[in-house]
Amino acid sequence: MKRLLTYLLAGTALLTASCIDNDLPYPTVEVAINNVQGEGFTLAGIDPTTRTVTLALDEATDIQNVHIDEVTYSVTPHNTNIDPQIFRDNIRTSRELTGTFDLRTPLYVTLSLYQDYDWQIVATQTISRSFQVEGQIGAPEFDLDNRIATAYVAKDADRSHVTITELKLGPADTESVTTTYSPSIDELSTMDYSSPDAEDPTLGTPHFVDVSCHGRTERWLLYVLPTDKTVSTEACDAWSGVVWLRGSGIAGLEMGFRYRVGTDGEWAEVPDVEINGGTFSAAFPAEPQTTYQFKSYCGNEESAPTTVTTEAVEQLPNSGMEEWSKPKNPWLPYLSDEAGLPISPFWATGNNGSTAIGDKFNVTTPDKTDIRPGSSGTKSAKLATTYVLMKLAAGNLFTGNFFGIRNTTHGIVNFGRPFTLRPTALCVWVKYNLGNISHIGSQPTGMQLQKGDPDNGIIYVALGTWTKEKYGMGKDGAGDDQNGGQPFGSDACPVSIDTRDVKTFFNPKGEDVIGYGEHIFTESVDKWTQLTIPIEYVSTDKKPTHIMVVCSASRWGDYFTGSTQSVMWVDDFELIYTPVTGSN
Repeated sequence: MKRLLTYLLAGTALLTASCIDNDLPYPTVEVAINNVQGEGFTLAGIDPTTRTVTLALDEATDIQNVHIDEVTYSVTPHNTNIDPQIFRDNIRTSRELTGTFDLRTPLYVTLSLYQDYDWQIVATQTISRSFQVEGQIGAPEFDLDNRIATAYVAKDADRSHVTITELKLGPADTESVTTTYSPSIDELSTMDYSSPDAEDPTLGTPHFVDVSCHGRTERWLLYVLPTDKTVSTEACDAWSGVVWLRGSGIAGLEMGFRYRVGTDGEWAEVPDVEINGGTFSAAFPAEPQTTYQFKSYCGNEESAPTTVTTEAVEQLPNSGMEEWSKPKNPWLPYLSDEAGLPISPFWATGNNGSTAIGDKFNVTTPDKTDIRPGSSGTKSAKLATTYVLMKLAAGNLFTGNFFGIRNTTHGIVNFGRPFTLRPTALCVWVKYNLGNISHIGSQPTGMQLQKGDPDNGIIYVALGTWTKEKYGMGKDGAGDDQNGGQPFGSDACPVSIDTRDVKTFFNPKGEDVIGYGEHIFTESVDKWTQLTIPIEYVSTDKKPTHIMVVCSASRWGDYFTGSTQSVMWVDDFELIYTPVTGSN
């Protein structure tokens, strides 16, 4: 506290008596927005790298009148051990951040505490739109920039009288928000959408519709155009145990998919097809490394066959947690040779960073005393959060490797292992003891935790296309060269996490993440329980290069925040490749 007062008094002296020299250095304290709360939105993410807060607005929220109730901040001192709370009370902002704002453009703000940090708050809003007509083929198209909605019908369809079955171009009605259309849907259905030029039937007559909400009106153009397409297969993406199918046809007619194994034989019906207007889709359970043919049908029409071969099935190495070694002090979740060198390592822990002063500081160890019923093995992995060297060390297990220690207590770990298949879920057997938070290093993004609050555990799985050049760092948070100009990450383990720098923490919504699933433990799990964690993908046609699996007894361990009473046991990981509809 005395040091902080010296900083503050020295700064005051500079302002009031510039003739007095002050050689005391100001501390480097990074200031960040930690959370934003208000009405009609959720916090979608905070990117410390670009210093951007993203708010996801509800569909009914007026983007020109977004109400923010509270903004909280985090501070990260880099060259002082003073309590961060003391700094937090002295943060200055260039503008008021509570109130009502027009978020069609970013809300810019400068946070100041010895140094200036420029931040922005941006908004995203997704409005579900639809435009369905009788006899429609395929999905409608929406040009949001020019406000044009287009539906397609058969080339010989009568477009002089088109029945509109569904039209939604603005927010859905709620108790406080109403969206109106002029002309009405009934009136729009009496209009002529046919071509004004008989020699060019691809043309159509558009009609305006005014969409009013929040006291403002947007004018849209509606087109109904002919197409030669009657039925087609839009996607046929073959994974290991599922083929994802999408097709288009004429709304109102019978439609679906047919399949056969190989390239000859009898065709059979694909079950459980979902139909939405002129589009249809299915998740077809398939056998690995098998060739199939698929075709779409609508009424009496069929598309040409599409031939695909499904991928193989692989499980994670040492998925039963049976292989451990202890060449020196820390336990390692893989075998080592006589020289202490690793043999085919896949999993890693933070043990290397927490065992400098004795065996008792292994945070992750093999456990032979509590084996889950029915297991064919004799060990599980025990992840126990521990207080080590004035820092909390979360019990953890992850795919990747431990790179090293920086500044005595900060670790650098590399996440990821090469993997190109696309599982649909991760199954794992788990027990968990949830403790109350005993130590707070810094506040996790979007949180305001206090000692005594419940800790959380977490298991997550991610697949992506990460590279060491993009995610391997190579310099520390202050920009100093820490690894000879080379990235900490590698081709095998490309994503580097530096606990000194929140900007390096893994973002499950990052642009190179193609699949992600998680289970957060908010209460204890007293008995061995098998969890199924579904993996949601951003697209069915993208393939990963790496897989991450991360287990932590303390979810916020990267922030050195958690409970020394939190312990997690995990065993018998299994990747699922067939369609998954729910989780345990």
